[in-house]
Amino acid sequence: MHALLRLLPTLCGLVFLLAACETAPVSGRSQMMLVSESEERQMGQQAYREVLSRENLSRDAQTSTLVEKVGRRIAAAAERPPGELWRAPRFRWEFKTVDKNEPNAFCLPGGKIVVYTGILPITRTEAGLAVVVAHEVAHALARHGAERMSDQMVASVGTAAAAVALSATVTGRSRTYLPAMMAALGAGATVGYLLPMSRAQESEADRIGLVLMALAGYDPRGAGRPWE
Repeated sequence: MHALLRLLPTLCGLVFLLAACETAPVSGRSQMMLVSESEERQMGQQAYREVLSRENLSRDAQTSTLVEKVGRRIAAAAERPPGELWRAPRFRWEFKTVDKNEPNAFCLPGGKIVVYTGILPITRTEAGLAVVVAHEVAHALARHGAERMSDQMVASVGTAAAAVALSATVTGRSRTYLPAMMAALGAGATVGYLLPMSRAQESEADRIGLVLMALAGYDPRGAGRPWE
């Protein structure tokens, strides 16, 4: 009996976590989401500000304009889901170009996309850049950042504590638990920037990215060319 009572918080936590499951777009994979969209946007914005304070934005107007153009085109496709493939996100999309000789791009929670100039010699064309941007927009669309944070919350504070945060109202949780959530993640404001994506998430982003490219009017058949 005492052993059962000791297990009760964990069992309750598991029930709450099961209730927090969502379905990823296109792949249909189950996702655990302990982070609301408003919290995701708040944490993503905080991380975004920190990243931009550390990096130098590109002064090449042509490059920045191209990244913005491609980003807006892909984001517009994300806002018009075909059928019921996904639910249109409520993100304030932002696309920034960082002057850094590193072939990289990443997505912060809530639709904040950063592209390094070092990746442009690899992508070469607008369509090649669309491959990269669509992949990052797909991460945002599938809420992979929120999923990573949810997984990390459970790993850091346990199922019972995560369930307590989940059971609070969204407003109360944002006010009361957000600092604890950020601390539990152990990466400060840059959690979305630092935690790596899983193989399943990367594969999903590839698949969703191809759909986004097609919807945006880019030829997805050339998606492999930037990496050849």
